[in-house]
Amino acid sequence: MKSPVHRCRDTEHGRGQSGAGAGTNYLQTEQRIPISKDVITSSSASAMWFIRDACGIVCAVITWMLVFYAEFVVLFVMLLPSKSLTYSIVNGALFNALAFLALASHLRAMCTDPGAVPKGNATKEYIESLQLKPGQVVYKCPKCCSIKPDRAHHCSVCKRCIRKMDHHCPWVNNCVGENNQKYFVLFTMYIALISLHSLVMVVFHFLNCFEDDWTKCSSFSPPATVILLILLCFEGLLFLIFTSVMFGTQVHSICTDETGIERLKGETGKWGKVPCWKAMEMAFGGPFSLSWCSPFAGLSCKKSPQEHITVPQGEIIEEDVIEIPLT
Repeated sequence: MKSPVHRCRDTEHGRGQSGAGAGTNYLQTEQRIPISKDVITSSSASAMWFIRDACGIVCAVITWMLVFYAEFVVLFVMLLPSKSLTYSIVNGALFNALAFLALASHLRAMCTDPGAVPKGNATKEYIESLQLKPGQVVYKCPKCCSIKPDRAHHCSVCKRCIRKMDHHCPWVNNCVGENNQKYFVLFTMYIALISLHSLVMVVFHFLNCFEDDWTKCSSFSPPATVILLILLCFEGLLFLIFTSVMFGTQVHSICTDETGIERLKGETGKWGKVPCWKAMEMAFGGPFSLSWCSPFAGLSCKKSPQEHITVPQGEIIEEDVIEIPLT
């Protein structure tokens, strides 16, 4: 099903063609069949991807620095000076494991192609090479001159059309789309978990230090220890709330099979939605297993042979909506 914007474009395009193409048979607006993404796009999820955006790069660096700051305070202020070796080992291992998974998920979300549509392929020669059926409709993005599949939207930062684009997140310096939504969900989940874990440890540390001498609670001076713990507490509380909300909204988007930008533009219900659990399996790469929680699932050091699809060269078409006439 097409969005209201597409219907509007179809109507206007039909008016423009009514005089010049009176002898050509076209489908009515309600009968036109939009072309599937599987026909006009090729998989590039395995290719290296990085957005050269100054704001996004700065936000990504800040994200890593905040995680390293939390790592520093947890290890050197709370765990290493602790009298209980078991307490230090258990909490240190848990916190470091969660922090590692959070940074790995962030890296995968940032360096994975979110589902970019091939750029500049809106040529007459390429459309003819698709061998489309009569009555199908092709939409061209006027900004990146690419043929847009269903549920693709243009990102002004990535300068590409992204399949099932949810939003552009500067904290991962990338769009959240069809291919990297799993990694973004894992990133928000693990950040929320380490934020909660650090807050719990801060509370226990304050309670222990009130009962004991502050000079024995940390290798730093009492004022420095208090300042470091307060900053960590503020950071943990802030990111716990933020990432928990983002995690919830992303899971809700997956279960309802509608992205944030589709909900914002009122494009919901224009396609056949899949059930919640099926949508989760599609987003996380298969049936439920421990690989759902791993940012390394599907990652291989071996170079798999990739199919190189040659896009026929030619001039970019001017129309935003191209109809395949009925014969």
